[in-house]
Amino acid sequence: MSVSESMRAVRITGHGGPEALELVEVAVPAPRAGEVLVRVGAVALNNTDLWTREGAYGRPEDPKALSGWRGPVDFPRIQGADVAGRVVAVGSGVDESVVGRRVVVDPAIYETAGPDANPVGLMGSERDGGYAEYVTAPAERAHDVTDSPLTDDQLASLPTAYGTALGMIERGRLRKGETVLVSGASGGVGLALTQIARARGARVLAISSGTKLGAVREAGAHEVIDRARDIAGQVRAAAPEGIDIGLDVVAGELVSEGLPLLREGGRWVIAGALGGYGVTFDVRRLYLHNAQVIGSAMHTPAHFGLLMDLARRAGVRPVVAAAFPLEQAAQAQEALARRDHVGKIVMHP
Repeated sequence: MSVSESMRAVRITGHGGPEALELVEVAVPAPRAGEVLVRVGAVALNNTDLWTREGAYGRPEDPKALSGWRGPVDFPRIQGADVAGRVVAVGSGVDESVVGRRVVVDPAIYETAGPDANPVGLMGSERDGGYAEYVTAPAERAHDVTDSPLTDDQLASLPTAYGTALGMIERGRLRKGETVLVSGASGGVGLALTQIARARGARVLAISSGTKLGAVREAGAHEVIDRARDIAGQVRAAAPEGIDIGLDVVAGELVSEGLPLLREGGRWVIAGALGGYGVTFDVRRLYLHNAQVIGSAMHTPAHFGLLMDLARRAGVRPVVAAAFPLEQAAQAQEALARRDHVGKIVMHP
């Protein structure tokens, strides 16, 4: 396949607001040994993009330090973790038969080899990402989804949001018939949690607000909890026996409100801090009920494999809220930050 020598890309040269994003013309990256070159069909946006740009992740020794996902960002950096596209070239050691295949890229950079490795880096943060016409990726991270009925926009919506959701569900050991509480249910991860938990046979209570309640119910929630009202009271009314798992991307005060709602042996899985990272809770609710609080960052290679099986058979259908051209990356990120939408925002390079 013919590949041009230069491409348009959106990158950041330092931390800052949306004005830190710059549209540039750069050389198309050459795939190294073991890598493929992917022509980007669609790239989805995530909160990770905003927080990496802002440097909002902090560091273990200094929570207020400007930092990327897992440490200092090596600028300039092309953003964008979630890519669907086609393989157009391969590096040495990669079978050329993959050229022309439609792929979704697993954006995680893993600590070790093996199916249960944890992510320690992310495309668009620790290596260049998909806010560009082309991106390179390790060949084993480019999953063939040629036969999937999903669109490029839907496929690009999967990696971070649905990968994070599936990681939470797997680490929380969700079993069919259990009752789950999903926070932030109208966001990318929250909607993914609602859809996947429903597909796994769980009873889903989903927290959202205002105009988004209907869309969350449409995505598969059995009961919607209005976060503007007494959350604990609504959950107790909907699930008098308690909940088995909290799937939480909000944290903050919800953790202290939520732990007393868990049944014996319940699990509270946290994968975000939209409501704040300073958390207090009554520790008696933890140990007296054999409960667990579980941290979950993204997914393992095994989890991502399960996600790609879902993608090939369209076991979930991501909701795409809006699409922007690449040159409107700042507007796209601003739309994401406003949180007026339900589902995923994508860009078309």
